[in-house]
Amino acid sequence: MNPLPIALAAVLTSTAAQAADPTVTIYRSDSDELFGAGSQAIADGRAVIHEQRATTLGSGRQNLTIGGLPTLLDSEAVNIDFGNAARVLGQRVIAPGAAGLLDAHRGQRVVVSDGEQNELASGELVAVDGERIAIRDADGRIAYLRGYARIDFPEGTGLPGSTLQVALDVAREGSQTATLDYPTSGLGWRAGYAVHLDERSGGCRMRLDALASIANRSGRSYDGATIKLVAGEPNLERGVQPMPRMAMKAMAAPPPGAVPEQSSLGDYRSYLIDGAIDLPDASVTQVPLYASSELDCTRRWLASFGNAWFPAKPNFHEGSDGASGQPVMSHLSFNAPENLPAGRMRVLARDRDGHSELLGEARSSDTAKGRALNLVLGTAFSLHASRERTAFTVDRAARTMEEGFRVTLENTGESTTTLTVREHPNRWRAWELVSSSRKPARKTADQLEFAVDVPANGKATLDYRLRYRWTAGDE
Repeated sequence: MNPLPIALAAVLTSTAAQAADPTVTIYRSDSDELFGAGSQAIADGRAVIHEQRATTLGSGRQNLTIGGLPTLLDSEAVNIDFGNAARVLGQRVIAPGAAGLLDAHRGQRVVVSDGEQNELASGELVAVDGERIAIRDADGRIAYLRGYARIDFPEGTGLPGSTLQVALDVAREGSQTATLDYPTSGLGWRAGYAVHLDERSGGCRMRLDALASIANRSGRSYDGATIKLVAGEPNLERGVQPMPRMAMKAMAAPPPGAVPEQSSLGDYRSYLIDGAIDLPDASVTQVPLYASSELDCTRRWLASFGNAWFPAKPNFHEGSDGASGQPVMSHLSFNAPENLPAGRMRVLARDRDGHSELLGEARSSDTAKGRALNLVLGTAFSLHASRERTAFTVDRAARTMEEGFRVTLENTGESTTTLTVREHPNRWRAWELVSSSRKPARKTADQLEFAVDVPANGKATLDYRLRYRWTAGDE
């Protein structure tokens, strides 16, 4: 191999064995590209790898080659340690580039053969240019080859991915274990939840299934790995750029049977997956995050008018007659049975034919145990709301303004439904409810809510009147 930029007496070139039983700490990622189809290495996501490599070293100064590292590892943060057995003099990472997988093996000894297994050349691989390679033989002569059929690595693994070259001063010869730690892109996880809704008894019950989806697009497989998932939003610098690579076949990996062990990790949560697991490159693996939970829930249908905004001065402009239709949004809420990392929640309900059908999807943020989650499932087909202005007066001398509305609610469904009507009084920040045909269910500084029962295949109306007040300084 090419000497590192250090004065070395390289008497031996050694190769570390492939990693066994690595520990992989994976941080959450919301990258859809990372979880999408394809075999290209992706520069999204973040993980820290802890692994050991078995080596056989001679004494004195020498070079060590470690292959099969991720395509997108952070080359400036690779740490290798031999304890007291050897001292690291220098190191470099060679990653696959536009020339493909062979590019990461520059500096290694290779044997090039034709289709009949006849040796064409042997020596140090010094360059890769498309289908051409450059070989330096023992006498220092360079030969360019193309049309070869096979390349062997007598002193290396030849594994896909990046290669680490290390210059060492070894205290004693023999078998040594190298401890290797490095961050890499191309690995990420996110939570996925399935909510199975049951409203057959007239109430709201649900079963929550929680899974962790783990994507590996790092350019390397991890076999028999111990997996730790970290939930939260640590600040991660993105310095690693994607490199083209050849396709690798994705393989299935069976998930373990038990749920992860949960604990605190600084400001975050960590989930230690039970048992060893395989993470093939270019794959998405799912493991259970929690055991299934049976929960009470609440269904709500909401029609909202106006917005939570106040003008800089009272708004005296009457505008149109205020008539407007508004979709009715379907909501589902429940209290988190555990600490739930952010993720996508799919809400399902069983249809008359026995099949579970999708009612809607929503993204949830990190939610602590016992906190409420409110999921917006979509627009209700059988419910509709419209509002029209019924009164508008302005008394500048008294500095008051009144506005009245009528809300008409329609239900073409087969059962009575309670609709929530939300009004944002936003002509001015000082307001009051003068009158209403129904008592408000909730009142805050910037909104009113009314609960209205709408019969099946019927209508219901709501009338209310608002009064605004201001001072001379407000004008």
